[in-house]
Amino acid sequence: MSVDARHLRAFLAIAEEGGFSSAAAVLRVSQPAPSRTLRQLETHLGATLFDRSTHHVAITAAGEALRPRAAAAIAALDAALDPAETPVRPLLLGYPWSALGRRTGPLLRRWRELHPDTPVELRRMDDRFGGLTSGRADVALVRGDPPVTGGPARMRQRELAEEPRFAVLPADHVLAGRGEVRLADLSPEVVVVNVLTGLTRLDLWPARIRPTHTVATDNTDDWLLAISSGRGIGVSGISTAETYQHPGVVYRPLVDAPPVTVSLAWLEPVSHAALPEFVKFMVDQVPRDLGSE
Repeated sequence: MSVDARHLRAFLAIAEEGGFSSAAAVLRVSQPAPSRTLRQLETHLGATLFDRSTHHVAITAAGEALRPRAAAAIAALDAALDPAETPVRPLLLGYPWSALGRRTGPLLRRWRELHPDTPVELRRMDDRFGGLTSGRADVALVRGDPPVTGGPARMRQRELAEEPRFAVLPADHVLAGRGEVRLADLSPEVVVVNVLTGLTRLDLWPARIRPTHTVATDNTDDWLLAISSGRGIGVSGISTAETYQHPGVVYRPLVDAPPVTVSLAWLEPVSHAALPEFVKFMVDQVPRDLGSE
């Protein structure tokens, strides 16, 4: 039996939706069809792509390895068959919660001046690798101690910059009137964390002054809402402070917290011809300290 794009689309739908019924709805096919198509693909590859032994469909290591290649193949096929597609596909730049703050716009304008025939399209994705591993981005801005771990073996990274951390406080918080705060000032607080993409964990604090409670959210909007409604405080980088102005929160420099490292990440082989030049451009143009003037 031959395997074609239909099998890859079914596989990707199951991976994105986390189940066969919802995948069938997205694909607009009968409910048994995705399961049958997946079995055919697994037989062809000689590998199990999803674990069906639990109440939820869980992707296997073999499935994770296939996912970015399948997504890239389908994206390339769709682009090739789309009569409205521009001659040069945009370079897709993903990011989990903030790109590069106030510097993002000027950087992209400068790229457009130097490379007018290769547009860059920003995509916010609520996963820690900015859509890179799902094939929805060609390159992504990632944050964390370099190298950022947890991605596929084919992921490559280039460190760009560091950004200072800020405390994110409800606007009526007792600390909101200060010019700066320290980790010890936040010790009694409940910490609101973004469990999908955020970096802040309780071990940011020394053990003797470590907060004891957290509130979990899974996207930036809910994270801001939890803080503005007084459920706790947050910690993030300066790019967040510059990107997400909210009437219910204030940002104050967290002067004794270590900075956040910002890197570019991509998969080998590259999925866009302009990616090497874009990486070089970003290394040349992005200042080492995102908190500098």
